[in-house]
Order: sequence, then structure tokens, then C-alpha cells
Amino acid sequence: MVLLVKVAVVAVSSYLIGSIPSSFIMGRLVRGVDLREHGSGNLGAANTFRVLGPKAAIPVLLFDIGKGFIAVWFLSKIGDGNIWCTMLAAVTVVLGHNYSIFLGFSGGKGVGTTAGAFLALAPQALIICICIWIIMLLITRIVSLASMVAALFLPASVLISDRLFGTETHFMILILSILVALLVIYKHRPNIRRLREGSEKRIF
Repeated sequence: MVLLVKVAVVAVSSYLIGSIPSSFIMGRLVRGVDLREHGSGNLGAANTFRVLGPKAAIPVLLFDIGKGFIAVWFLSKIGDGNIWCTMLAAVTVVLGHNYSIFLGFSGGKGVGTTAGAFLALAPQALIICICIWIIMLLITRIVSLASMVAALFLPASVLISDRLFGTETHFMILILSILVALLVIYKHRPNIRRLREGSEKRIF
């Protein structure tokens, strides 16, 4: 019974933290706009940058990363280090960002929040993915493409980081990396369509 209560607390708290729509709030505060109606229409740091500029986008990105980190690092401790509670915190905080209860279950694509979760779970793997993301962004100047490629490399990065740094990442984290990578790709369906059409916007 106690474990079930802890699981419920972790799930609900992580989801609510993930649901805080930082980019939506920033759009309202800075310019009084709904970012879902401007730029790419996505609620994330990239569209915030595109519509409101870097001074608004950087806090949004840091907040979204912070959501993922706080949920995994702090809330999962409620489960006394139970790996299932940790995984639950990671999944629900990303789902909260993607399907926010405060926005009628709409939201972003979960890239920043996923990064925050893996900052707590597998920081070395995250570093590899960030490097891949930067390289792809410099080459293509397309944030969505860089994000999808980095997400697809996340499971491989978990394995590579274990070899490079001598770590032993729990196999459940590897499973989680596959799931969140698929979720990121799923949320980028409109971007994939625009990439095929050649109409996807570049960040600069």
C-alpha cells in the first residue's frame, strides 16, 4: 500500500511539473501571444527563439531541462531509489510537457525535458547527444532535424558512454532511451512532413 502511494505521488507530481508550459507563459508575458499560433506553432525553446528571440528562449530551455532533471533527481527519491519509480518520473514528466493538462493536453515535443531527465539518468550519454545535436544544427540549421537525429542516437549514446567512461547504466534506462526517442520522432510528424516538402524553416 505504501509503495502504491509513493508511485502515485511520483507519477502525479512529475506529470504536473512537466505540464508547466514555460514557452506558453513566456509568450504571454513578453508579447501577449500564444506561441501555438506563431512560427512553427510548437511550444518549445526553438519556436520561442524564432518568435521572441534568445532572451526569452534561453530561460524557456533552462526551465524545460530543469523540469526533467527535478522530476528524476528529486521526486524519484520518494521511491527510495526504486528503478521503476525513477523510470516513472522520467516518463511522466516528458508526457506532462508533451500533453500538458494546463493546455488541453497539447504541448511541446519533449526534447528539452528529455534532456533534463537524462542529465540525471545518464549525463555522459546526454553529452554525446548534445554534441550530435550541435553538429547537425551547424550543418543543416534545422532544429527539428538536429533534435530527431540526436534522439535517435540516444540509445546508442547510452551504450557508447558505458564503454567510454566505464559506467554500468541500468538496462531500464536503455529501454527508456528507446521509448523517449520514439516519442520525440512521433511528436515531430509535422516537421517530417515539412522536411519532405522542403518547407521546414531554418533557425537562422
